[in-house]
Amino acid sequence: MIIIGEKVNGFIPRTLQAIEERDEAYIRKIAEAQTEFGADFIDVCAGTAPEIERETMKWLIGLVQDTVDTPLCIDSSDTDVLLEMMQLANKPGMINSISGETGKCEAILPVIGGTDWKVVALTCDQSGIPTDPEVKFQIADSLIQKALAHDVPLGNIFIDPLVTTLATTNDSLLSFNEAVRKIKGKYPEVHITSGLSNISFGMPFRKAINTQFLALAMSAGMDSAIMDPTSADMRATLYSTDALLGNDDFCMNYLTAFRKGVIGPAKK
Repeated sequence: MIIIGEKVNGFIPRTLQAIEERDEAYIRKIAEAQTEFGADFIDVCAGTAPEIERETMKWLIGLVQDTVDTPLCIDSSDTDVLLEMMQLANKPGMINSISGETGKCEAILPVIGGTDWKVVALTCDQSGIPTDPEVKFQIADSLIQKALAHDVPLGNIFIDPLVTTLATTNDSLLSFNEAVRKIKGKYPEVHITSGLSNISFGMPFRKAINTQFLALAMSAGMDSAIMDPTSADMRATLYSTDALLGNDDFCMNYLTAFRKGVIGPAKK
């Protein structure tokens, strides 16, 4: 399971407060904690007004890279910002994101082609975010073909089928999982990722929905997640689900995580 740590993100209220107050200690703390608990990438997103996004991203990237050696997942809806921030990365990481919207693939793919950079590709286009799994698959198929044409290998592509909120779309998980199966069926080497907390927006006791979404989506073939690795509930769900799905030989990862205190009851 490839974990993209979600917490250095200005759309999270506590992180936005730290950004506004230029609280370096807090940003360093959450970068360190996510790395300690297994993040393969650290997502960095300003979540601020466009006029200060570049300045904020430079500050965040500098802090994170000064604190941990974990590769960055550079996250912005502005392709110019993505391209500019790539130049600040100490090593190839991940771009979040491209989509079927006009211009995004054309700007990003020629730059990352033939490199070790990974890319998140969203199943949306000029028409918005589809709920039909077949449409999600068709957009994903188109994005994958464009990436291949620019020498981006299948293993560097992370498709996000964009789960909709359960509060407004009753079959959001079913649609997501069907799209995952279709994509993995044609492109088994492509990774599937998702922002786990999106599905529970507007619902009470969100962690119950988020953890079950993680388990059920993993059973459909999702092999990456944009998540909070510092959450004990998330870690327990991830390790136990991986073992139940037969992806953990002799449950060694689960047992090692338990012995190290990564999962299990809180220590008194």
